[in-house]
Amino acid sequence: MKKIIYILPLIILSACAELTAVIDTYNANAPLTETEVASGLKEALRVGTDSAAARLGVTNGYYGDELVKIMLPEEADIIVKNASKIPGGEKVIEDVVVHINRAAEDAAKEAGPVFWGAIREMTIADAFNILNGENDAATQYLKNNTYEKLFNLYNPKIQASLDKEIAAGISPNMSWETLTSKWNQIADNPFGKMAGLNTVNVDLDAYLTEQALNGLFIKIAQEEAQIRKDPMARVNAILERVFGSI
Repeated sequence: MKKIIYILPLIILSACAELTAVIDTYNANAPLTETEVASGLKEALRVGTDSAAARLGVTNGYYGDELVKIMLPEEADIIVKNASKIPGGEKVIEDVVVHINRAAEDAAKEAGPVFWGAIREMTIADAFNILNGENDAATQYLKNNTYEKLFNLYNPKIQASLDKEIAAGISPNMSWETLTSKWNQIADNPFGKMAGLNTVNVDLDAYLTEQALNGLFIKIAQEEAQIRKDPMARVNAILERVFGSI
């Protein structure tokens, strides 16, 4: 009788383990539900945006990556080409480039939650379309449907970063104003006008916000493509289940 009492719990535990294994196998092979697809896609975007923001939100996240490094606006090309005409021009230009990239890196630290708020708006129909879309389908969906909202949320952070002292009491805005004012003085004088030089007036925070977001979307697309093709990049069960089905 005692042997039966001792053995019975073992039989029950073994049966439970086998039942759990059967259930897990069934769940793994069962058709994906709409909820699973939507949850998986939202999780993929959350993982991708968090990772992208983390990579860009460190020193040299933008500046040290040639793919997303923010250069001066196109309107300022004339300044770059004629840098030698500005006293210390090359150094001033490089300082501005460094500072505007630092502003983007500073703003990127808070980009994750901004994107996550937009991700929650994804519908189930959107999720199924994205699941079977191109490698960057989720990224494109996010960009096409939330860019304006993200711009409006992100822009104040960029503006604050542009006014933030980066080094030696100098902010990105101050560096930009120094560069353009020196150039515009040259362009506005009689010799500059004779040479056909044009003044440069650019909305720096709008330009920088666009460039920072474009760089962020590039990184998100890379993360999404990695999750789609590499099982090791699927950091949890729901991602493995959804992306393992395609």
